[in-house]
Amino acid sequence: MPEVSQAHESPVLVAGKNCWRKAQASQAAFLVDADAYFSAFADAVAQARESILIIGWDIDSRTRILAADNAAGLPPHLGDLLNTVVSRRRGLHAHLLGWDYAMIYLFEREHFPVFKLGWRTHRRIHFHLDGKHPVGASQHQKIVVVDDSIAFVGGLDLTIRRWDTSSHEVNNPLRVDPAGEPYSPFHDVQMMVQGEVAASLGDLARERWLRATGEQLAPPRHRNPDLWPAGVPVDLRDATIAIARTAPAYDTQPLITEVESLHLDLIAAARRWIYIENQYFTSSLLADALARRLQEAEGPEVVMVLPEKQSGWLEEVTMGVLRARVLRRLEEADQHGRLRVYYPKIPCLGEKCLGLHSKVLIVDDSMLRLGSANMSNRSMRFDSECDLALEAGDRQDIRAAIERFRNRLLGEHLGIGPERVAASLHEKGSLIAAVESLSGGARSLAPLHVELPESLDHLVPEADLLDPETPLVPEEVVKRVIPEELHSTGNRRLLQSAILLFALSALAAAWYWTPLGQWLNVRELVRLATSFADHPLAPAIVLATYVLGSLVMLPVSLLIVATAITFGPLWGFLYALTGSLLGAAVTFGVGHAIGRDALQRLGESRLKRLSQRLAKRGILAIALVRIVPVAPFSVVNLMAGASHIRLLDFMIGTLLGMAPGILAISAFGGSLMHVIRHPGPKSIAFLAGVALAIGLAVLWVRRWLDKGEGHEKEAALERRPNA
Repeated sequence: MPEVSQAHESPVLVAGKNCWRKAQASQAAFLVDADAYFSAFADAVAQARESILIIGWDIDSRTRILAADNAAGLPPHLGDLLNTVVSRRRGLHAHLLGWDYAMIYLFEREHFPVFKLGWRTHRRIHFHLDGKHPVGASQHQKIVVVDDSIAFVGGLDLTIRRWDTSSHEVNNPLRVDPAGEPYSPFHDVQMMVQGEVAASLGDLARERWLRATGEQLAPPRHRNPDLWPAGVPVDLRDATIAIARTAPAYDTQPLITEVESLHLDLIAAARRWIYIENQYFTSSLLADALARRLQEAEGPEVVMVLPEKQSGWLEEVTMGVLRARVLRRLEEADQHGRLRVYYPKIPCLGEKCLGLHSKVLIVDDSMLRLGSANMSNRSMRFDSECDLALEAGDRQDIRAAIERFRNRLLGEHLGIGPERVAASLHEKGSLIAAVESLSGGARSLAPLHVELPESLDHLVPEADLLDPETPLVPEEVVKRVIPEELHSTGNRRLLQSAILLFALSALAAAWYWTPLGQWLNVRELVRLATSFADHPLAPAIVLATYVLGSLVMLPVSLLIVATAITFGPLWGFLYALTGSLLGAAVTFGVGHAIGRDALQRLGESRLKRLSQRLAKRGILAIALVRIVPVAPFSVVNLMAGASHIRLLDFMIGTLLGMAPGILAISAFGGSLMHVIRHPGPKSIAFLAGVALAIGLAVLWVRRWLDKGEGHEKEAALERRPNA
C-alpha cells in the first residue's frame, strides 16, 4: 500500500464555512440499520427526565420500535411508548415536529397524526406539523435529542417500513407494516452522540420548533449523564463533531448551504478514495465536483453504492432519469478508470430490491459525513437538512473508527465480515480492487448499469423542475412552459370563467326570487334535460357534440356546464372528460395533418411560441395550458398537433390538466340542477358556496400570473442600462 500523509495540512471542517458548529462528543456510535437505532432510541427515551425532542420528515405512532416481549416491558409502538414514558415521569415533555407533507404522500402517511400523537396522548406530548418552508420544499431533518445529553442524527425517521436488521433476510416475519403486509429489506444509518454536541443539536431542534410553532422551548435544567444505551458499543470517544445544515430562504431566514459546502470541500480534499452511499444522486453540482476529480491524473478512486431502482414508478421516471443523466456525465469524465457504481444485490428478492436509504460520504480514512441530506439538488439548497461530520486530523483512533465503519458497510453489502474487507484493502491498496475481489457471492455489490431510453430522456424535464435547488414559486413553473406574452390571455380567460359561474349562480337565484321563474317554464326545461339523459343514444350524441364543437371552436366550458346540468355530477363528469379527450384527439389530428406552417399563417403570430413550448415541454406544458387557458381549447389542440408533440404525451397532459376543472364544473352543474329542481335558500346558498370556491381558485391562479408578470417587469427594468 503506498505511503500517504496521515493528516491534511489544515482542518477541512470550519465553523461558519461548511458547518454550523463544532462541538465535543464524549462518546459516539454508528448505528447501522433501524433495528440498532430503534432499540437505542427506546433505551434513551425510557431514561429521559425533562425533554424529548423529535424532528422528522415523517413520524408515525404505529411504528414498531421494540419487540412485544422486550425486557423493559415497554409498549412496542412509538405512540404508546412515548405515552407510557411521559406518563411515568413527572415534568417530562416530548415535542414532536413532523413535516406538513405534500398531498402526494397522503396514502403513505398515518391518517390524523395530530389526533393520534397529540389529542389522544398525554398532555405533555406536543405534536405539530411543520409547514414553515417554501412551496414544494420539505422538512427533511431526522433529529432526536433527549435531555440535551444524547442525540441521534441520520437518514432514519421514526416511521413505518423502515425497520430491518443488517442481515436483510428476504423473508423476515417481523418486517411488516401496520397492516401486516411484508415490505422489502431496508438499509440506513444513524449516528448517536453524547455530550456538548447533543446540547447543540437540542438548540437546533428548539430553533426549528420555534420557527414552526412560534413557541420558545427552554432547554432542560439538568443534563443526564447516564443515558448511553446498554449494549451499544462506543465507536468514538472525546471526538469533535461538526453539525452542517441546509435551510432555504424563508421569511426572515437566510439561505443556509453548509451541507453543500461540506460535500464540495470533502470531495476536493480526497487523496485516495471517496466512498458514497446515497438514496439519490442527482445533484449537478456534486456530479461536476466528482467529474473534476476523476479527470485528474492522480485523483482519488470513487466508489458509489446506490439503489438498484428508485422507489416506485414515479421516482423511477423522475429521479431515476435525473440520476441516469448525471451518472452518464461521470462515466464520460472517468478518463482513468477510477469510477465504480454498484448496487447491493440480495438473492431471491425477485422484482424487489434493497431499499437503500442511507446518506454517507467517507473520504480516505480520515473524514466522514452522514445525516439526512441526499446527494440531490434539493438537499443542497431547498429542503431542511442536518448532517454530522467528523475529521480525524492526527487522531489515529478516529481514523481507525472511520475505517471500521466503512468496512462494516461494505461487509454488510458483500455478505462478509468487516475484517475481510480490511484485509483485502490492505493487500490490494485500492478500494475498487478490494471490492471487486470480494464480489460475486450470493450477497454482493453488482455493477449498476443505468439505461436511459431516448424517449424517456426527452419526456422528463430538466432537474430544476423535478429536483430544484432553489424554491420554485408556482408562477415560475407556469412561466417555464408558457410564453410570457400569453399570460395576460390566460388571465382574461380565467376571469371570464369565474364571471360565467357567478352569472349562472345569479340566474338560479333569479328563478327563485324574481318573476323570471314565471316567464321560463323551468319544470319543462328539467323534463327535457331528463328525457334526453335517459335516451339510449344520449352518450353517442354528447361525444359527437364535443367533437363537432371542437372542430367549430365552440367554447368547451359551455359544453362541460351543459353536460353536468343534463347528466348530473358523476355521469356529467365522465361524459365531459371523455368528450373533451375525444375532441382534443380529433383536432390534434387535424392540426397534425394541416401542418405547422399553415397553422401559423392562419393563427395569431403570438401562438408560435406556444407551439414551440408544447413541442419542447410535452406533458407538463399541455397540463398547464389546460389549467391556465392561454388560448382556446381547439387552438391549443391544433397547435399541439402541428408542433409534433407525441399524441400520448398530449393526451396525458390533457387528462391531467382538464380533469380537476371538469370535476369542479360538474359539482357546480349538479348543484345548479338541484337548485332548479328544489329551489330554496339552502340549495341556493350551497350553490353560491361552490361557485365562490371555484371563483377563489380561479382568482388565485390569476394572482400567480399577475405576480409573475410583475417579477418579469422588475427584472426587465433591472437589466435596462443606466441612462
